Amino acid sequence: MEKAKWLSEDEGKYLLGVARKTIRHRLSNLEEPQIDWKEIPEIFQKRLGTFVTINIEGNLRGCIGHIIPREPLIEGIKENAINAAFRDPRFPPLTKEEFDRIDIEISILTPPEEVPYTDAKDLLNKLTPGIDGLIIKKESCEATFLPQVWEQLPKREEFLSHLCLKAGLPADTWKTEKLQVSTYQVQAFEEEKSK
Repeated sequence: MEKAKWLSEDEGKYLLGVARKTIRHRLSNLEEPQIDWKEIPEIFQKRLGTFVTINIEGNLRGCIGHIIPREPLIEGIKENAINAAFRDPRFPPLTKEEFDRIDIEISILTPPEEVPYTDAKDLLNKLTPGIDGLIIKKESCEATFLPQVWEQLPKREEFLSHLCLKAGLPADTWKTEKLQVSTYQVQAFEEEKSK
């Protein structure tokens, strides 16, 4: 399975600029300009899931998104840029002093598809490291890892164990119990790293 590709590099760069400008406006208490939908290319009006990730010197500083699209792509990028910068409960809100040091990455998601599986071994075989984003769910416990997380957790077993912990479940739940599992793919764009 190949990585998803439906936006051009230029379109991705444009959306990265939108994310950065949205955060800058919020930090400066500037009113966000209204979107003129007649001026917006059709691709940015499609409903697609989005995540915005903010890093400082390679360390996570915020990451929030929607797997299921709630709004047009360009609005999802704006909303999740604000959420990642100021509303990620793991971090204090981004400050003006930090702004010039951030690197932004955006992820555009395919709709999730449920993965039928028989047992833990079968589940492991159905995952494609580096390509699949994963959602697990058991009752009210739910979590997702974007495909980029495979870079830190390249082993399937490790990936699933950490995802279970993120969902608030014991690390071995994927081996001992049946989970609802879905995969999705991502097209990601990131800014050139800050020097």
